[in-house]
Amino acid sequence: MKTKYSLMASAALSALVGTSAFAPAVQADDATFKIGVVTFLSGGASGPFGIPGRNAAEVVIEAINAGTMPAPYDTAGIGGAMIEQVVIDENSKQKVADYQKLVDKDEVDAVVGYASSGSCKAIAPEAEKLKQLTVFAICGTPQIFEEIVTEPEYLFRSMSHATMDNVGAARYVLDTTPELKTIGGINQNYAWGQDSWRDFSETIAALKSSVEVDSEQFPKIFAGQYGSEISALLSAKVDVVHSSFWGGDLEAMIIQGAGRGLFDRSQMVLTSSDTAIPRLGAQIPNGTIIGARGFNGPYAPDTELANWFEQAYFDRFGVAPVSPSYQMAQSIMALKAAADKAQSSDPDAIRAALAGLTFESASGEVSMSLSDGHQAATGIAYGTYEFDASTGKGSVKNVRSYAAGCVNPPVGVTSGEWIKGGFDGATCE
Repeated sequence: MKTKYSLMASAALSALVGTSAFAPAVQADDATFKIGVVTFLSGGASGPFGIPGRNAAEVVIEAINAGTMPAPYDTAGIGGAMIEQVVIDENSKQKVADYQKLVDKDEVDAVVGYASSGSCKAIAPEAEKLKQLTVFAICGTPQIFEEIVTEPEYLFRSMSHATMDNVGAARYVLDTTPELKTIGGINQNYAWGQDSWRDFSETIAALKSSVEVDSEQFPKIFAGQYGSEISALLSAKVDVVHSSFWGGDLEAMIIQGAGRGLFDRSQMVLTSSDTAIPRLGAQIPNGTIIGARGFNGPYAPDTELANWFEQAYFDRFGVAPVSPSYQMAQSIMALKAAADKAQSSDPDAIRAALAGLTFESASGEVSMSLSDGHQAATGIAYGTYEFDASTGKGSVKNVRSYAAGCVNPPVGVTSGEWIKGGFDGATCE
């Protein structure tokens, strides 16, 4: 796996923003295919997450319409129809009403996006109720298809859920810290944080039962101040601290924790942290374990499609894309791949083709293999952070990759059952 992520630490906040493997698409009667793009445009998650996602949608949709993407996406449009996007802010107190407006008033053909697991828990049943083709780009909780929508027809998620992140993180910690004795965690107190800590701590327990949990901290999401939680972790003196913090919460925790010596006292593993590299630079302590929720950002593959995306994004915005950029791009590529397979821009034809589809993305191959073909499964990589003061650039080293079959549950088994059952069926090289 090539690790090519290397960014200026002084970079400003992210700016606002071949031959097809399938048969040629048939020109649709309707000349446009309208996509509702939902991402954080305001609030603490907008800079690190939402705006990079919006920027990626802009780059990919423009290239699809122009037919300038590399293979297998080198035909113009979605089923021959040009894409029109309607962008809305996920940072809303009326998320369901906003979604309903996209469907009923804006009359979108598909909805892509959403970062927060809380948002997705609210929207998931609405997608099925309104029979609206919807592709979640991020929101990691396994609850979406394991508990909330167990027989999906209209809802998809084009990236792996959080079990991948945390099983991969646990394997990386044990691979690199064989003498591990104690762990602790600081995770946001909602579905994403709770599920992430459960999967990480239970994976550690399943793989090395002698490891003890000494401190579990669950501050409120978007709290911003973590003094008491950091004090508790410092007092516990655990070997490893796990955190699935993301966005502004992640950055605040890094600054506050590093300032008080938490990163010196314990090995920190941050499962969703590549977004902080261009924004914090030298403020991230060397040796921190960095996750990017798959082969995104610093772990993107060395392929024509991945290299095109990184260069096109950089040329437009002056910074390299981070994981939310790759994830948003992946959701749109999923629609394009399905439309190309179906040779149609009809949403029903696209969702039929998307179920169970394997397609290429800027993060590598994606298999829609779980939850009746509505949930993606991919591999993941982890590495440790290193900042070069002479160049002002941060990068990852000591990278290890874990295949999809090693970090995702098999078909028909929930995440919790799989971990507690000892990873039956896992394929780890």
